[in-house]
Amino acid sequence: MAPRRLLSVGEGNFSFAAALSETLHPSATLTATCLQHPTDFARDPVAREHLQRLHQRGAKIRFGVDCTRLADAFELHDREFDRIYFNFPHCGRKAGVARNRELLAKFFQSCAEVLAEEGEVHVALCRGQGGTPADNPTREWHNSWQVVAMAALGGFILSDVHPFSCEAVPGYKCTGYRSQDKSFHVEGAVNHIFTQSLPFVGLQPRVFRVKLGGQWFSFPEPEALAGKLNRGFLEASSCHPIKTINEKLIAELGKAFPLKRLTCSFPLLPQEGTSVLTSWDCDLSAVFWVNLLEDNSNSEPLTGGTTQDVEDFLESFSELSLPKSPGRDGKEEAHEGIYGQAKACLRPSLLVHVQAIIQAPDFLPGSLHVLSGPVFRKCLILPFTMPAFHETLFILGFNQNQKDSCLQSRLDHLKGILDSFLTQTFPEGSKLSSSVEFVFQPNGKDYMINVKSHNFGPDFAKDLIIGSVTIPATSIIHKDQGFVFVSMNLDLLAMLVWGISDWRMLWTFDKRFLNNFIPGKIEPFKSYSLYPPCFVHDISFWLDEKKGFDELEFHTVARAVSQDTVISIQFLSRFQHPKTEQVSLCYRLTYQTCDKALTQQQVTSMQSQFRKEIQRRLHVTPR
Repeated sequence: MAPRRLLSVGEGNFSFAAALSETLHPSATLTATCLQHPTDFARDPVAREHLQRLHQRGAKIRFGVDCTRLADAFELHDREFDRIYFNFPHCGRKAGVARNRELLAKFFQSCAEVLAEEGEVHVALCRGQGGTPADNPTREWHNSWQVVAMAALGGFILSDVHPFSCEAVPGYKCTGYRSQDKSFHVEGAVNHIFTQSLPFVGLQPRVFRVKLGGQWFSFPEPEALAGKLNRGFLEASSCHPIKTINEKLIAELGKAFPLKRLTCSFPLLPQEGTSVLTSWDCDLSAVFWVNLLEDNSNSEPLTGGTTQDVEDFLESFSELSLPKSPGRDGKEEAHEGIYGQAKACLRPSLLVHVQAIIQAPDFLPGSLHVLSGPVFRKCLILPFTMPAFHETLFILGFNQNQKDSCLQSRLDHLKGILDSFLTQTFPEGSKLSSSVEFVFQPNGKDYMINVKSHNFGPDFAKDLIIGSVTIPATSIIHKDQGFVFVSMNLDLLAMLVWGISDWRMLWTFDKRFLNNFIPGKIEPFKSYSLYPPCFVHDISFWLDEKKGFDELEFHTVARAVSQDTVISIQFLSRFQHPKTEQVSLCYRLTYQTCDKALTQQQVTSMQSQFRKEIQRRLHVTPR
């Protein structure tokens, strides 16, 4: 929909506003403002002509408007602008980059008070001033106006950039060179389009109430997974790309096999049932543990977070061992008078369900059994590793005597489907291309599903593991029955298909993400947050030799404290004191968001909190 209320600030001779007014829809209104007063234009016939044109077009003209204090210029009922223009801002004369950054920062903070919720702020800058890769050539960051970082101070993100064209607004003449009535060069100028970001606020871990055997228990989601439990991406009503790619994959495989889709339970495993993890090579140190607390309250959460109830989710885990209290006769009573807490973990893989599925009375050999759901595991902070993702598990039984020919044909069929997904040609001629390879594992029977992808640029041209093929021993159930289990990382697959370079984008709460996806079409994802700035902080600390150092937990704490804004942790150095022999480690943390405005002040606060948390949780002493 065309913008209805437009505001231009910092007008020099009103040529831009006058030219813009000629292009507007009749229903649109334009308010043109400048810092100067009417008497300043008394001897400027060009400006007076533009002002006359604006009056004729019905535009509003306001003098003496400070663009860094827009709320002072407009009453509450006269705000909510759909678009604000600020062309070639400058403090005047020979003002340096620091003063012009300050001007931009105050301008964006001012815009936040008068812009409509889905409004845009257009800022045109001369070549190199913005400090983004859109400039050609790109100026060094410290020598630029750092427009994206300044916009973040007002809660804005850069959503689009394009060359600034005077031809698009015929009659516009840039003036104000060194505060004089002189034009300046705009070759290579860039128009930056900013939109409002979701507020960057600390996510309160939600509290889940779960019903086990008639008893309610509560648990808060782990801090490192805040906002990632029970998101419903795979539900029937979802239009999330993870749901889309899962349905496409299942539909293609369904053309070759009869399908049986299974319902996935809530992702909790009882502590006593975690022996199944070791049988699937799941690292117990990478598991997220939760304590289920007895909860007899009606609805009040245990913390400041919100509460979500999940009833009767344990269809597959009715054997969950609940804590028991001693009875009067010395025997244990289950369920009644429950005290203490039950420990459980969030499942790290759907493979933990395999044995229960195969042993179920309704298991149908020859049918493709499909189970889809979220899984969770601690991991190092790397570009394509994620603590939460969605997995689809395919289970197929076949005659053991036909194992070799049957298995190879199944793998070839799956490879063909994945290759077709990962080679997409889009209407505008662009192409995403990746090659799928089944890599034989050292155990002599299993495979990893690797993808060689160049979809994310030369820096990401490496193998990605998007799934696995597991061929278990035949003694699990029947000697004459063979099985193959294929697990697929749907998040990575969706990223490859749509060209989404950052896994965190899949979990955003910003509705603009889902607006990118058109039902029935696969088109390349276009991010609404461009060139977010990086903030780098180093941290060094002394180790407690008696406690040791858990690097995986170090990454997990960073993930939790930073709300997934730490995108890289680089080991820099190890130092051993020559006298005390105490060991110190030094790491470099890089902070960057993919969907929100992030400021240096916020990062500094998180880094300070991180220092406190590693001291408390990891027993190290920050230097």
